[in-house]
Amino acid sequence: MAGHSKWGNIKHKKAATDAKRSKIWTKLIKEMTVAARLGGNNTGSNPRLRLAIEKATDANIPKNNINRAIQRGVGDVEGWHYEKIRYEGYGIHGAAIIIDTITDNRARTLAEVRHALSKQGGHLGTDGSVAFLFEYIGQLLFAPDTPEEELIEVALAAGVDDVITNNDGSIKVIFQPNNFAQIKATLEAAGFKSELSGVTMQPKTEVKFTGSQAINMQKLLDALENLDDAQDVYTNAVIISE
Repeated sequence: MAGHSKWGNIKHKKAATDAKRSKIWTKLIKEMTVAARLGGNNTGSNPRLRLAIEKATDANIPKNNINRAIQRGVGDVEGWHYEKIRYEGYGIHGAAIIIDTITDNRARTLAEVRHALSKQGGHLGTDGSVAFLFEYIGQLLFAPDTPEEELIEVALAAGVDDVITNNDGSIKVIFQPNNFAQIKATLEAAGFKSELSGVTMQPKTEVKFTGSQAINMQKLLDALENLDDAQDVYTNAVIISE
């Protein structure tokens, strides 16, 4: 099915990520530690850890650092004191926002999230206030120059739930999160490497922003993503460039 343009938003997010590359290692190490603590160090039975290790490898984190993070998570290394906390809130015009954090200081993280929201015109909500507006999915996003028909054929044969071609030519493949590793490997084996991949929370409805409101909403999202303890930020806001 067809979808509206997403590529500009993805390029913006990737550029922002590249600009704060020094923080990426810290966030990925935290994620591996928490994933190992919650699901153990066996990547075969812990898909969250497997995905975290894959991202860490792509970010060129040394193997020793990866192993140390996993060992800390399962208790083989002293000093582990991170916890995963989710905050839910609202942006401009009530746009829904979810902020997943990993922190060693609840009070500090709560204060920073609340400040980032309020400074840019948003506010913190209660647990469950916006989570129902999202659903977990696995996704792969491919650049606009990807051969559409060939990708669709391989993706559907691999058992994906949907293939969405956006107006800008980018293609998003959606599937059940527990099939992430298998589907990604199948598509890569067929020569299709995604620009963005992962397990994410997809909004069931969207709120579109243009003009000055789009700029302000993007500032709010950037402020949240730049927080040291923020791991992922999800929103149903769609920023439309003019």
